[in-house]
Amino acid sequence: MPIRTINAADAWADVQRGGAGLIDVREPGEFATVRAPRAVNLPLSNFEERVSELPANATVYVLCASGSRAMAAAKILSDSSRTGVVVEGGMSDWQQRGLPIERGSRRVWSMDRQVRLVAGALVLSGVLLGWLVNPRFYILSGFVGAGLLFSGLTDFCGMARILARCPWNR
Repeated sequence: MPIRTINAADAWADVQRGGAGLIDVREPGEFATVRAPRAVNLPLSNFEERVSELPANATVYVLCASGSRAMAAAKILSDSSRTGVVVEGGMSDWQQRGLPIERGSRRVWSMDRQVRLVAGALVLSGVLLGWLVNPRFYILSGFVGAGLLFSGLTDFCGMARILARCPWNR
């Protein structure tokens, strides 16, 4: 069964009417920075273990930063006979549409930005170390490039899973 999607404005209108719940699957640090009102944080990193906390007969709108983690969570919901509808464009689209948000005092970078920073630092380190120390360090850059390629093809990012467990994202 295909995963359903909804635009942010329609999702917010339905949540306000009490027609559905809103689940945010970003990591706690991201959620603490900016979030949609009435959203409940169930991070994707432990979503599968906590899916039983959601009512079996209710529709929930699933929200993340841009949509890919929400899609993964909706698949988990579908596999457990629950209904999850992905909010298209995630919090990025939510904010661009001018929908209400709540801001916390905490400022954590989005998971996408953290992955780009770490991947860039590893690639640059591999190139510099390969040039200055030993050509074998080029393998590091190749490994990161292969990981990014795999992530792009499968929509699974191992680096994001690792970063999600870091203290600043909890």
